[in-house]
Amino acid sequence: MLTVEQSKELVARGFSRRNFGRLATMIAAGSTLPFYNEPAMAQLSMVKDMPADAVKIDANENPMGPCVEALEAIHRCAANGGRYMYQETFNMTETLAEQEGVKPSYVKAYPGSSAPLHHAVLAFTSPTRPYVMADPGYEQGAGAARFIGAKTIRVPLAKDYSHDVKAMIAASPDAGLIYICNPNNPTGSITKKSDIEWAVANKPKGCVIMIDEAYYHLAGISPCSDLVAADKDVIILRTFSKIYGMAGIRAGAAIGRPDLLEKMGNYMAGALPTTAMGAATASLKVKTLIPERREKIKVIREDTMAFLDKNGFKTVPSVSNKFMVDTKRPADDVIAAMRKEKVYIGRKWPVWPTYVRVTVGTQDDMTKFKAAFLKVMA
Repeated sequence: MLTVEQSKELVARGFSRRNFGRLATMIAAGSTLPFYNEPAMAQLSMVKDMPADAVKIDANENPMGPCVEALEAIHRCAANGGRYMYQETFNMTETLAEQEGVKPSYVKAYPGSSAPLHHAVLAFTSPTRPYVMADPGYEQGAGAARFIGAKTIRVPLAKDYSHDVKAMIAASPDAGLIYICNPNNPTGSITKKSDIEWAVANKPKGCVIMIDEAYYHLAGISPCSDLVAADKDVIILRTFSKIYGMAGIRAGAAIGRPDLLEKMGNYMAGALPTTAMGAATASLKVKTLIPERREKIKVIREDTMAFLDKNGFKTVPSVSNKFMVDTKRPADDVIAAMRKEKVYIGRKWPVWPTYVRVTVGTQDDMTKFKAAFLKVMA
């Protein structure tokens, strides 16, 4: 249910009776809505009847899976699955807060990072407050904006494939939420922290900057949690789906000022999955996990991209667990042809119709990818 205060704020933000009704329905329906459903985030990676021996490098997953410590925590929590075990969530938020240099009240746990992205769109955009994002970029926030009648403004990436923060800031004087994914999905490219700091300092009044750091561990760059600690109008998204290998376990968090987190609402029912929270806490405490996995993924990524470059295929420089390659023909044709070779690669973005996204899998996965790609592109 919407509170009286929330209802008044929605009216002030320009929601019509129709928009208001849709938002109320959304809150009541929760995760059953199409744009909000986590499987919908997988898009083309949600393939039915994929062959058991297929190479699956289409969804930015980490084939290493959870670390041993996380698996042990999952087993422990599962044995007590008849209890809500709220303490597991408290432990996770407190551990993450300590590592990020913020107070526990600045961290809110979620089952992954898609939910807080959608909640932020619903909280800070409206028919009069647009949503601004990069293009190509992770577009699921635009689905939430479209649902409530908020305009999405797509700003092309800069020539170096970073977010063009000056163009994003200039895109609308009434922007409600500006979304920066760093490193970017799908390109794996970085936006310098100084550019992000400039955006925070020059954003429209009342606008919130959302920084999605789902892939930042893979790049070895500095996080933006210090901006949150400084009480800026910034919300950071984190997920355990990528370097921690927990995509199917569903753990994540939003980091921001308590008043911003409160505006995002509390639409989740009951406790979070205890297995996910326990595994997340255990993963955070393994000090060698991030550098070791980052190096393994880097070696395989650079080897694959060097192979593509050697064979005359253009790629976008990436420091993440995925990259974009130009097929120089309709990407859908290449995706379909690769599937016939039992290699499932990622999707295209409309703004780049000949590029496909490829996830970095195991060395064996990428060896099979190389052979299949050369055959398909011959």
